[in-house]
Amino acid sequence: MAGKVTKAELIEALHASSTLNRKDIHGLIDSLFEEIKGAILSGKTVELRGFGTFEVKLRRGRKRARNPKTGAIVSVEDHGVAAFRPGRELKKAAWELRPEADKPEKPVNED
Repeated sequence: MAGKVTKAELIEALHASSTLNRKDIHGLIDSLFEEIKGAILSGKTVELRGFGTFEVKLRRGRKRARNPKTGAIVSVEDHGVAAFRPGRELKKAAWELRPEADKPEKPVNED
């Protein structure tokens, strides 16, 4: 389960499975991301059935928060936070993953 997939790798995978060229796929993906970003920043919720929901949630500010880098006490205003909630199908598929099965068992010390 380790690792990550970059936008370039997604474009390459889509190019391999379609007749579109890389430039068109790149433009399509960039347009999709811009539409999602524009929608959630304008207060709308973007729901992609079977995948999940993108939205901005408001987080209340705090008078006494701590800067984790310096440890200093700071005040934090109310602010928005981008959020993603996975859809039912994605949750179910992720739940069924068994990462322990991929790892070899550690030998037991028999001293």
